[in-house]
Amino acid sequence: MESEALNAFKANISKVMVGKADTIQLLLVSLIAEGHVLIEDVPGVGKTLVAKALAKSMGGVFKRIQFTPDLLPADITGFNVYNRETGSFSFQPGPVMANVLLADEINRTVPRTQASLLESMEEGQVTVDGKTLQLPKPFFVMATQNPIELEGTFPLPEAQLDRFLLKISLGYPDGEDEIEILERFQIGDPLLDLEPVVTPQDIGAIQKKRRQIIVSRPVKAYIADLVRSTRENPHFRFGASPRGSLGLMRASQALAALLGRDYVLPDDVKQLAIPVLVHRLILKDQEKLKGVTSAEILKTILNTTPVPVHVQP
Repeated sequence: MESEALNAFKANISKVMVGKADTIQLLLVSLIAEGHVLIEDVPGVGKTLVAKALAKSMGGVFKRIQFTPDLLPADITGFNVYNRETGSFSFQPGPVMANVLLADEINRTVPRTQASLLESMEEGQVTVDGKTLQLPKPFFVMATQNPIELEGTFPLPEAQLDRFLLKISLGYPDGEDEIEILERFQIGDPLLDLEPVVTPQDIGAIQKKRRQIIVSRPVKAYIADLVRSTRENPHFRFGASPRGSLGLMRASQALAALLGRDYVLPDDVKQLAIPVLVHRLILKDQEKLKGVTSAEILKTILNTTPVPVHVQP
């Protein structure tokens, strides 16, 4: 039943997003794994569209924050307003009170405001004036940043990058897909006709089921070997932390659930290693000057790390 619901969820988003099956799958992996996604891409490739489609497909609340240098933490979390008539304060919830939150151009705002998302992303709650409030469930953050305009930006610190389960890119469509986009949007907006196919409660149930997906000891050892290799690799100043290991395991469980399996295969781990780990690695300065990328080194690690053979439960 969960597999059918997930397939319907994925197909529904594909009605709006053309030719991005792999990207949609990664977004659902992050959602099922109770993680968050950082999308680094140029403007106009459909980041806002896919976030809205995901929220509509599960009948959830969608909110968007346009990050700017003058944005305050209270603009995200909400604030208390004094009512003169009643002599009391009432809480005005911020956009963080949503099922799907699009944090647009998160590198456009100052670190203090960026950090205000940390508690929400990690703990599923916000604290305003000493009072802690739970966020809706599921709670899913899609943050975007523009890689081509660096003036006036504030690069995300490593502590915040590590909070994102995946870092992905949508990329440009190919020729046929772009023609299909033109045809679909010629008369109207497919997003307007999109109907929910699951509920937030369905997603919550699937998230709980994901934790029961079997990860055999050989697969856990494979994950540990990959992560340890990033720490020992001479090209990196810092490798992935234990949070990276946990993230890779959770994401692999989610991918197995999407594919209708109740156990994780090494191929699941291998498929997700780069989007889960690439943003958690810090290259040495001399490697950056040579034009080496973390993704290239990760590919080498994946090609040289022995893969377990007998892993099925």
